[in-house]
Amino acid sequence: MNHTYVHGYDPRENIRLQDQASTLVELLHGDTSYPAGSRVLEAGCGVGAQTVTLAQNSPDALMTSVDISEVSVKEAAKKAAAAGVTNVQFRQADIFHLPYGAEFFDHIFVCFVLEHLPRPVEALQVLKNHLKPGGTITVIEGDHGSTYFYPDSVAAHKSIQCQVELQKQAGGNAMIGRELYPLLTRAGYEDVRVSPRMVYVDAGKPQLVDGFTRKTFTAMIEGVRDAAIQAGITEPAAFDQGIRDLYRTTEADGVFCYTFFKAVGLK
Repeated sequence: MNHTYVHGYDPRENIRLQDQASTLVELLHGDTSYPAGSRVLEAGCGVGAQTVTLAQNSPDALMTSVDISEVSVKEAAKKAAAAGVTNVQFRQADIFHLPYGAEFFDHIFVCFVLEHLPRPVEALQVLKNHLKPGGTITVIEGDHGSTYFYPDSVAAHKSIQCQVELQKQAGGNAMIGRELYPLLTRAGYEDVRVSPRMVYVDAGKPQLVDGFTRKTFTAMIEGVRDAAIQAGITEPAAFDQGIRDLYRTTEADGVFCYTFFKAVGLK
C-alpha cells in the first residue's frame, strides 16, 4: 500500500490523534458494537486512537487491528495494554495484502484511512474479500469542505485548503467524507447507509473548544505549515494569518463546525 501519511508520525501528531479520538468518542462510536464471538478487523488502526473505544464497546468480540506502520502498531498495542484491553490482536500488515483468508471476518471497521489512499475503491474491494457474506463494513471519514465558522475568514479557509492540496498531492483526499456512499457502492457493498456527524462548537462547550477546535482541527492545519510553504502553496504571512483566524473562533463569541460521515455497508 504505497501512500504518504500527510500528517506525519511525530509525537505531536500522536497527541493530536488521541485528543481527536477522546473528544469524538460518543459522536463517532456510540452506535458501533459487535456481537460476542464475532471476528472484527480494524483496518488501519494507526496509533490505536480508535482501538480502545472499539474494543471496550464490544468486549466479547475478537478484534484484530492492523496498520502498515510497525511503529504505529507498537504504539497502539501499548495504548491498549495501558487501558486493560485484552480482546485485540495487533499486527503490522498492508490493507492490500492482508495475511488472512477469504471470508475470514464477520465485520470490518475503517476510520480515517481511505482519505490517505490513492485507490480507495480498490481498498474497499480487497477488504470485502476478507468479509463473510452478510458481514458489515463501517467506514468513518472527515470532509474538510464541510468546515465553516464564525467569525468567517478567507485567510483561514485558504490555510485549510493548503492541507487539502498537500493531501491531494500525496494521493489522498481530505474531502472524501461526502463520497462514502458512491465509493462503497462502486466497491460492491449493498444496503449502504451514510449518516453525517456534525461537530458544532461554541463557548458553551469548552471541552470541544479545546479538544476539537484547538487541539484537533487547528493543530492539524498548523502542522502542515512548513510543507505548504516549501511546496509553494502559500506564503508564511498568509498561512499564519489563517491560523490566527482559526484560533479566533475559540474565543467567547466564536463558533466552529465540521462534519464527519459514517457509512455502513453489507456484503
